[in-house]
Amino acid sequence: MTTSSEPAAVSSSANLTASAPPALLPLTTVAALPRLWWWLTSAAAVLAASASAAGLTAADRVYGRETLVLSDEATAQDIVTLLLLAPLLALLAVWARRGSLRAFLCLPGALAFAVYNYAIYALSVHFGPLFLIWVAVLGLSTFALVGTLATANLSTIKQRFAGRALPVPAWFLIVVAMFFALLWLSEIVPDVLTGGPSRSASKWDVPTNPVHVLDLAIFLPGVITSGILLRRKHPLGYATAAGQLVWLALTCLPILITPFVANARGHTPGWAVDVPIGALLVATLTVLALLLNAAGCRRTTSRVPRTT
Repeated sequence: MTTSSEPAAVSSSANLTASAPPALLPLTTVAALPRLWWWLTSAAAVLAASASAAGLTAADRVYGRETLVLSDEATAQDIVTLLLLAPLLALLAVWARRGSLRAFLCLPGALAFAVYNYAIYALSVHFGPLFLIWVAVLGLSTFALVGTLATANLSTIKQRFAGRALPVPAWFLIVVAMFFALLWLSEIVPDVLTGGPSRSASKWDVPTNPVHVLDLAIFLPGVITSGILLRRKHPLGYATAAGQLVWLALTCLPILITPFVANARGHTPGWAVDVPIGALLVATLTVLALLLNAAGCRRTTSRVPRTT
């Protein structure tokens, strides 16, 4: 038989648990990356590595009709893709599939970088032997990015951050994105007012600068939005801020490598850009480490159930 005091004790215990502060509740990990998005990311990584290897070994055939500036920048991008982006996509997808929150938070940034660059390849480089592969990587990365973000458990991710205020990563995202938006506008507006062609687009011999289009229309507003949401402790801010920092860091690398490519080919290298972009890369990686550390990112000891 049970005593009359037992139900009251149980009720009291339940009330204490319900009223406990969120930081004291057990922390759970995000669900593993679904198999479909893992396959799409892995396929994008393999195709991207293959295309970059072909671009490096047959640069004259692939980029022979481009300006020297675009050819050097495309080769720098191929180096980054082959040595870093493709392996990073593959590893992040595997780790996210196994339930790593760090990998899950960073994977959208690597996918966004693939979308960004292969949109530029597909729309700015002359039609050639790698066109269909570039389009395939663009499509695979886009769907994998959307799918990964759609499967994020926002409430769990916010719980891992314990609702902490993270002003440094938030303001860093906002300030950096606004700086580049103003930098691009400082070129675009005078060119529009004078009625002449885009100066930067002329260096690539294309009608408009695709970097300006993608940055101002999609990517920089996305970075600013993530910063604002993170500052307001919104779950979507916690879920996307790390990916935005990964994207910013990856965009620095081809810029840093391009002067070395130009110099090796006997072209005029633009060394002046390496110092500020190098400083931005270091700052971005530092803020990324701060953000991931704030998440208390760690693997749980129990196996995470996988979704299909």
